[in-house]
Amino acid sequence: MASNATGYGSSILGYPRIGTRRELKRALESYWHGTSTRDELVAVAREIQEDTWSELAATGLTQVPGNTFSYYDHVLDNALLFGAVPERFRPLVGELDPLDFYFTLCRGREDFPPLELVRWFGSNYHYRQPELDEDTTFALNSAAVLDEFERAKAKGIELRPVVLGPVSLLLLSKVSPTSQQDGFSTLDLLDALLPEYEKLFEQLAKAGATCVQLDEPSFTEDRSEDELAALKRAYDVLAQAPLRPRLLVTGPYGHLGAALPILAASKIEAIGLDLINGRISADELAAVPGLKRKRIYAGVVDGRNVWRADRRRVLEYLDSIAAVAPDLVVSTSCSLLHVPYDLLVEYDIPGDVADRLAFAKQKVGEVVSLAKALTTGAEEKWRVPPTSVHFKQKHTVRARINALKPEHRVRAPYEQRRAAQQERLNLPPVPATTLGSFPQTDEIRKVRHDLGEGRISYDDYVKRIREEIESTIRLQEDIGLDVLVHGEHERNDMIQYFAELLEGFATTHFGWVQAYGSRCTRPPILYGDIVRPKPMTVEWIAFAQSLTDKPVKGMLTGPVTMLARSYMRQDQPLHETADQLALAIRDEIADLERAGIAIIQVDEPAIRELLPLRQDGRAEYLDWAVDAFRLATGGAKPETQIHTHLTYSGQQSVVEAIERLDADVTAIVATRSIRWVLEAIKDHALTHGVGPGVYESRSARIPDIDELDELLTEAAESVDPDRLWANPDGGLKTRHHWQLEPSLRNLVAAARRLRRRVAPQQ
Repeated sequence: MASNATGYGSSILGYPRIGTRRELKRALESYWHGTSTRDELVAVAREIQEDTWSELAATGLTQVPGNTFSYYDHVLDNALLFGAVPERFRPLVGELDPLDFYFTLCRGREDFPPLELVRWFGSNYHYRQPELDEDTTFALNSAAVLDEFERAKAKGIELRPVVLGPVSLLLLSKVSPTSQQDGFSTLDLLDALLPEYEKLFEQLAKAGATCVQLDEPSFTEDRSEDELAALKRAYDVLAQAPLRPRLLVTGPYGHLGAALPILAASKIEAIGLDLINGRISADELAAVPGLKRKRIYAGVVDGRNVWRADRRRVLEYLDSIAAVAPDLVVSTSCSLLHVPYDLLVEYDIPGDVADRLAFAKQKVGEVVSLAKALTTGAEEKWRVPPTSVHFKQKHTVRARINALKPEHRVRAPYEQRRAAQQERLNLPPVPATTLGSFPQTDEIRKVRHDLGEGRISYDDYVKRIREEIESTIRLQEDIGLDVLVHGEHERNDMIQYFAELLEGFATTHFGWVQAYGSRCTRPPILYGDIVRPKPMTVEWIAFAQSLTDKPVKGMLTGPVTMLARSYMRQDQPLHETADQLALAIRDEIADLERAGIAIIQVDEPAIRELLPLRQDGRAEYLDWAVDAFRLATGGAKPETQIHTHLTYSGQQSVVEAIERLDADVTAIVATRSIRWVLEAIKDHALTHGVGPGVYESRSARIPDIDELDELLTEAAESVDPDRLWANPDGGLKTRHHWQLEPSLRNLVAAARRLRRRVAPQQ
């Protein structure tokens, strides 16, 4: 085994920031609701920061990352660190306290729609997308970064500040809608931005920082020659900064590709590699000119999944890398933001599953122990037999998968289905609906919790949930929606709800991870073959349908989304797991049909999330993802209307995949980026029913009737109003009724206004 006279280093690229008991979530929501003060919120934030530094320093890491905390989103934090205030928000700068201004960017208000919420590199995290234009000016505002560094230093801890790299910051931003310059690109601002990074480096160096981490995740995607040239220019300039710490540039979430030789040839000191999602052999590393002279942060502990590292194989791999890159630091593949805090607080995970898991605290321990083992060469201790994440297979599931035929994934032709559905449903043009969830009150959450703790009987639980469902149905009838939902009051999270009812999943009690802002989820752990022991939703949907003459949608989660938003098993190809999930959903659809449900929504918002970051592999992925959805819905009768709900994507390959799903109606998250949906409709790329989400469900802002009417009218210019639906762009779980009711009433009014205009043409 390789040895190093000074020992191999250990570090991580980031850490969870919501608090071990979601302290940040509670503090944020209390502040937003006006029940606590700014000082109380800041105190909670400081405690989370300081607990994190102290804990990480105590583990034995040789470097502790800093500046990883955020009140809402780190991408927006970095934009504001360099003074990049969106033009449309500038009137508020002097009006609001800086923290309130920040939250307005994130959450919006009536007259200021929030920044767009965008998925983060195929993960379940979302960021608020900065807006830049040709008049954007940068001005460093480093007080918070320096304050954190000094507070940690006073405790005897030297932090390695983490900052989003300048090129990724620009690439992750969007051109502001206020831009007036034709052909403007956010990269046009690079030369104006780099001096502010140099100023930050100088301030950190004077404060005593010896290293700063610059994340460049955008280069794990396919990039143009101009974008690669911008990366080269950026680090040629920054490496020449007159006073700076060492520069560590990381490429989390995949392979750096053509960016790696550019960084290796630069004068930066260190490069961080994701060796989980972008594995590189020692020979390939040795072939990159200049790389041997860099310190390599080897990301061999998975920051996005919860399975333990196979120590024997990892050590063998590290040993081979150390032979060609001797200045080595063992690290995580990306920030540990994507995994829960601590496995040891979980008491309900089956032992054979728990033994194979590692959450954030355990992953830090893995990093430290791997570095020590690599340094000491303790072969007898660490070269244990390989471990395999493998669980007993279920013969009935395997036999059913093996018996599948192409016809199981095909329904009757769309036009035939459309006629049968209209005869059954008799819906008006531009029917108005929602996408599933309604506000979850504290009382309902308590009812679910009390059932889990055994404080109330199941009969009492059913009674209380039914009361809430009836209230939701009556509200929707009063608002005037054409297709109703039951509100999902029995569900905590759409993924966890189904995972708790399916064999092959393990769920957690405290495994919270941040999705965005104060929104947290508990991703289940998919470890084995999937079996649906009994119907999962029929009881609730059938009850809701019994209360009204209007159709009530059955609400299911699609197989790809169940896969993408769980910690995925690693012992078989993803497409096999997706098909197992699809069969469980197919059985649920059949039971809903037998209960008389005429419309069933199978949500697939994550079908875009698993799309490979690079072009290679995308076609194959979309093929099996589409096939899984069609397997789930392929058994539905022609007169059953199948809806789906997808996250937006203007990529042509994804638009084509949406069409191939063959859903009768597709609702699309597209509020602030609705233009591509309307263009796809005009180009006849989407030929089935379409619901282009016309207001952002995650925002507190209430859209007015004219705004909604304008968007629906533009869509109706290119699509038959009988195929056009009016809906928000997502579920309404996180809203309050005072926000929800006027928004939905305006939506119904806009749909009816359009309906009246097109009625003479019918």
